[in-house]
Amino acid sequence: MKVLQNKFQIKNARQKLLGMGLSCLESPYRSLMRRIGISEGMAIGDCIKSWDVLETLMFLNDHISKDSAVLDIGCYASEVPVALHKMGYTNIAGADLNPDLQKMPHSDVINYVETDFMHTKFEDASFDAITSISVIEHGFDGEALLNEVSRLLKLGGYFIASFDYWPEKINTTGITFFGMDWKIFSKQEVASFIKQAADLGLTPVGELSYDGRDTPIECGGKKYTFGWLVLKKTS
Repeated sequence: MKVLQNKFQIKNARQKLLGMGLSCLESPYRSLMRRIGISEGMAIGDCIKSWDVLETLMFLNDHISKDSAVLDIGCYASEVPVALHKMGYTNIAGADLNPDLQKMPHSDVINYVETDFMHTKFEDASFDAITSISVIEHGFDGEALLNEVSRLLKLGGYFIASFDYWPEKINTTGITFFGMDWKIFSKQEVASFIKQAADLGLTPVGELSYDGRDTPIECGGKKYTFGWLVLKKTS
């Protein structure tokens, strides 16, 4: 596990994504043209998520081959499947409940499936990696999520997730996004999630760093940061 420490990491990550030709954010000009109806398509990605997107892409680049099967859950407007396509990955899928999913880029070669990602119809052991960028904190159900991830991953596969985080508990009771409850994970809640994952054969990769020194993210009247976690299917 890693923790986003400051805004400079976000800026630096976006610069790296741009330098590698992997940034999927639209230009201000294209954004204007799309809003007034001159340009078609949809906005992809969010600059504030640059750090966790880069961490995810680089981990996948270092650990799985380009023909590996990758699923991005909560994929609507996600930068990850589009960037993976740019990187040369050829077996990409996305799962989301948004009915506009087929408007995502490269829908002719990326398998976008409108489904509840906690209860999909994909076959057992279908994927070498599952990614989730700022998704699991909305309507969090650890048991359902981990059961589905464990079912879908091949042995040796990876679950990579980023999420809203602060070491001490921040109360978000009564705050909802996308019609769902919102959680800012605390250190204790992440540790409990990792313990729960271990019962399903999912173990953390690398060191576990829980410390947060700054609150570069502000949303819903709360200040916090992002956590980034990798679990491996070991049994």
